[in-house]
This record gives sequence, structure tokens and C-alpha cells, in this order.
Amino acid sequence: MNLPPVRRVITGHAADGRAVVTADGALPTVVPLAHIPGTVFHEIWSTAASPAAIDNAADPTLGPLTLSPPASGSRIRMVDIPPDSEALLAHGAANMRQAFASIGESQASTVTADSPHPLMHRTETVDYGVVLSGEITLVLDDSELALKAGDVVIQRGTNHAWANRSGQSCRMLFVLLAGDYEPEIRRSLAGR
Repeated sequence: MNLPPVRRVITGHAADGRAVVTADGALPTVVPLAHIPGTVFHEIWSTAASPAAIDNAADPTLGPLTLSPPASGSRIRMVDIPPDSEALLAHGAANMRQAFASIGESQASTVTADSPHPLMHRTETVDYGVVLSGEITLVLDDSELALKAGDVVIQRGTNHAWANRSGQSCRMLFVLLAGDYEPEIRRSLAGR
């Protein structure tokens, strides 16, 4: 199932302070992940700090794709997730490591021989994930949860994967906030 392109509208300020539309159209950065066929990242916006600068600066999505937001920043993207395939399940672990390396976070892959899914990963972020269309299964270390359009997941730096067992593409919206593990959680993760 082909999902429609994403339209992005950006507002800003004219020299006299009036609110104006500064851009309206297709996203300039849409990246199919070479190592995970069918997975497409649609980069919408990114901020470099909190509080975020309110300015008329250049588009922060231009340039190389990176997974996590900048330190103290945020990132919003849509991700198209294809149905799990036999090839993905058989070779996903190796492909996931390569995919994460290609977007600057090789350490995000957490796959081991006993992982519940070959695409297990973890980032030091708080992610708001919204299922926009389709169905997806959130896979955690010891459980799974089926999600449908309209469901929201608050992912707090946990080890997880997204399994699409529906037979149709799923589109999710993610807002990622840079995070910092509390010391006791960081210690518990050091042994994993």
C-alpha cells in the first residue's frame, strides 16, 4: 500500500512582525532506509535546544538523516513501516545494525541472539509515537502490545521494536525529545 506524500506548512514572521507562511509543500527530506526495505523516514522538523529558538532560520531537516534529536532538542518525523517479511525476520538484526550506523547511531541496535524481534533498539530519548494509519505491534523485552490508528505510545528510552504483522503498511508520527537516563536506570542498563 502506497501512503500519500506528506505536506508541510511552515510559518514565520515578516519583517514587520506579521505571521506569514514561509513554506508549503512536499518534505525535502524523505529517506528510504537502504538496509530495511520499505521503511521510509519523512523528516518534518527539528529543534536544537529547549526552549526552542523562534526565528526564521533555514530548514533544519536538510542534510544527513540522524535518528535522535540534537542534545536538548526535538525531532518530528513520520515513519512508514512495511509488513514484516521473511527476509526481515531472517536478516533484520544485521540489517538493523547497518541501518542505525547509516543514520549515526550504531549503538542503538540492541539485538542479541535471544531478542524477541530482530529490530530491537533503544535511544536515550522520550518518544511520542502516534499510529496514523494501519496497525503495528510494540515489542518490548518481555511483552507485546497491538496498536491501531489513533493509539499513542510514550516510549521512555526503553528497548523495543515495531513489528508489522498486519500485511499492510503502517504510518506513524514520532516526536522525539532528547533525554537523559536517571542514574539508577543508567546503571541497570549498563549490565544489559
